[in-house]
Amino acid sequence: ESHVDRSILSPKPVIDTNFTGTFHILEAAKKAKTPRFVHVSTDEVYGSIEPPHDADENYPLRASSPYSASKAGSDLLALSYFTTYKMNVSVTRASNNYGPYQFPEKLIPLMICNALEDQSLPVYGDGQQVRDWLYVDDHARAIRAVLDRGEEGEIYNIGGSRALPNLDVVKKILAATGKTESLIKWVTDRPGHDRRYAITTEKVQKATGWQALMPFEEGLAATVAWYKENQGWVGRVRSGAYREWQEKNYGGRDAALSSLG
Repeated sequence: ESHVDRSILSPKPVIDTNFTGTFHILEAAKKAKTPRFVHVSTDEVYGSIEPPHDADENYPLRASSPYSASKAGSDLLALSYFTTYKMNVSVTRASNNYGPYQFPEKLIPLMICNALEDQSLPVYGDGQQVRDWLYVDDHARAIRAVLDRGEEGEIYNIGGSRALPNLDVVKKILAATGKTESLIKWVTDRPGHDRRYAITTEKVQKATGWQALMPFEEGLAATVAWYKENQGWVGRVRSGAYREWQEKNYGGRDAALSSLG
């Protein structure tokens, strides 16, 4: 479970999936004597990074949501299996992913799908939260590189080296879909919303030779085209319970936040 908003409104399934789920996978891998184990994590474990600094792999863990805390805990758990059981474990921490087939609760697919349907695009707070964007194919190559050439017991940041404020990304999506900024809907910011994520990737580049290849504008255009061409898939995943959750989280944002106490 990788959605921060879901973790805020209902933290238990996130803890069960990300922490307890990681424990069960590690146990299964230990029992099967799996020769290599790469635990995929997130840059959100570092919390908000004040400019001009970027987080390297030794940056303190400052998780600020139940989601990022569950991932930070599972990182430490995975590394403990390296230390205690001598399992060949590495950890990767990636920045925000985007690309085809991403579930449309995440920022880029949500904004694309809403724009294509002439629905409002909900933007948190002032929209100036900064995220680094990593195309899914680049992330997949990075995981493969760490699996093949990474060192056991090590952590590797994986980033796209393209950090942008959320509002800038939303405006690029509106331009790519031919829609106007009148679709932007400002919504109450979520509790503990990290202001800026920024990571260094020198370590993984030096260790494995990997680097991100997809320019953001090109990747975004390809992603918009994919969602345009796959409206059937979008319709199926955006029906039923998803619609209800969207309304609770964005349409009834203030009510949902007040219920948190």
